[in-house]
Amino acid sequence: MAPAGVGAAVFSYPPFSAPGAVPSKRNVVLLATHSGDHYTVDRLASALIHRGADPVRLNTDRFPLGVAVSVESDARRHTISIDCERRRVDGREVAAVWLRQLWEPDLGDAVDPQYRDACLKECRATMRGLFDGLEGARWVNPLPSVRQAGDKCRQLRIAREVGLAIPATIVTNDPDRVRRFYQEVNGRVVTKLLTPLVSSMEKTSGFLHTSEVSPDDLDVLDSLRVCPMVFQERIEKRCELRVAFVAGRLFVGAVDASGTSGEIDWRLATPDECKWRRDELPVSEATRIAELMRRLGLVYGAIDMIRTPAGEHVFLEVNPTGEWGMLERDLDLPISTALADALWPIEDRPP
Repeated sequence: MAPAGVGAAVFSYPPFSAPGAVPSKRNVVLLATHSGDHYTVDRLASALIHRGADPVRLNTDRFPLGVAVSVESDARRHTISIDCERRRVDGREVAAVWLRQLWEPDLGDAVDPQYRDACLKECRATMRGLFDGLEGARWVNPLPSVRQAGDKCRQLRIAREVGLAIPATIVTNDPDRVRRFYQEVNGRVVTKLLTPLVSSMEKTSGFLHTSEVSPDDLDVLDSLRVCPMVFQERIEKRCELRVAFVAGRLFVGAVDASGTSGEIDWRLATPDECKWRRDELPVSEATRIAELMRRLGLVYGAIDMIRTPAGEHVFLEVNPTGEWGMLERDLDLPISTALADALWPIEDRPP
């Protein structure tokens, strides 16, 4: 959903192009997102238009019923085309792709339940073919990097290797191991999923937040056998940081949710309980983050960190498609401008 006070669209899309039209220039930046996403997409689109690019929105949740994709190959060529809701795009037009969010195909009620899984499988395969055909475009972020970097175990391993402090962590489906871990860190344990269910600026019932593990929870861990989870030592906080990394630039927001409903996870706090403020990281931490992102193959990432009362910085995770809108909206940080520069650098712009 769009934040309060933000309209559903702040720029005008180009008109629908005629079927079979030959691309006149390669200046399309494909914005892969979902139909409920507005603020960040519109901010980035406006920045791209200002630079002379042609942003085209692809709502991945509208595929296949509202979006048509064709991947064609013969002896002479391999081409792709996308009929978005507002226009048709020839793959030869696409200079860059912003991978904001990929959603599951929406089949509605059009498919017999016995064929649903097979249709979903075919839809996913078609989207993979579409993105493979755009491999020559500039990606923020490259799809393989997003998939690999989304592995929290891999993130923590590399973060430790580059010198970032991390909390004691265990990923397991073994209830007994969790109970031992609980004792090892003196009962200061939080838990979360390995993979996020949704990503949004707004709270939603579909998001499972980080939560504290109580002694009573240790007696009801049977479901862990079929659904492993992340358990981490709870770190004392002076504040929490959201760091938007864009092609080597860091945009840092800090929030202090202590004593609020968001003490364990700032996302649970109301806007009145805690507010974002501008912050910065020491050069040493910024250098380590840059090396982490290089090794993860990411141009962009939303990084969560804790600053302890002693001033130490502790890395929690990086989301390759994570949210940055609240930092631009509340702190006027020029993240959309930085992303536009990464997607449409000066050397790609027409003279």
